[in-house]
Amino acid sequence: MMKTVVQLIVVMSFLASLSACSNMIYRIDVPQGNYLEQKDIDKLRVAMTKEQVKFVLGSPVADNPFDNDTWHYFYSLKGGRGNNFEKQLIVEFKDNKLQDISGDFNKSEDFNTPLDI
Repeated sequence: MMKTVVQLIVVMSFLASLSACSNMIYRIDVPQGNYLEQKDIDKLRVAMTKEQVKFVLGSPVADNPFDNDTWHYFYSLKGGRGNNFEKQLIVEFKDNKLQDISGDFNKSEDFNTPLDI
């Protein structure tokens, strides 16, 4: 009986030490998509051309052959320690001019003021 208790204690301490080692394993962060900052979004103005928007933000994540007037920018970070992060921006055009933006970023106060003025 005493031998079984000692074996059980040894097994339990071994399992506890294994679970403590799992936190020491390095896990890589996996970023995907377009990383955007609010300062980039603040540069956008209504009536900008698609080329101007692409210059400021870069190319969208994916092209939609059925709706060329809506661009989707998406960024996700799967952190190695479980700290996941996601942000998206939807840019809408009408007649090749920037009409509106929506998503996880704020519009700047100057968004509705075209660059030409």
